[in-house]
Amino acid sequence: MPESPSTGGRNPRVTDTDLLDVFRSTTDPVLSTAEVADAVPIKRRGTLNRLRRLEEEGRLESKRIGGRNTVWWLADHA
Repeated sequence: MPESPSTGGRNPRVTDTDLLDVFRSTTDPVLSTAEVADAVPIKRRGTLNRLRRLEEEGRLESKRIGGRNTVWWLADHA
């Protein structure tokens, strides 16, 4: 699947594939937003926004686990 077009501003240094590869490269069944942010050169808020967009596209799934904590995993077809 091609990368999503930029919605403006500067081009992202981290592609959607880079973000999805964080999930593919771990044996953990789920990752927190903070864990993904630690693996890429994007701040936590930017990572959260990108993960939400990937979820809207059907490439990730998520679950809130209390407070502001969310865990993410690859969608079955991703």
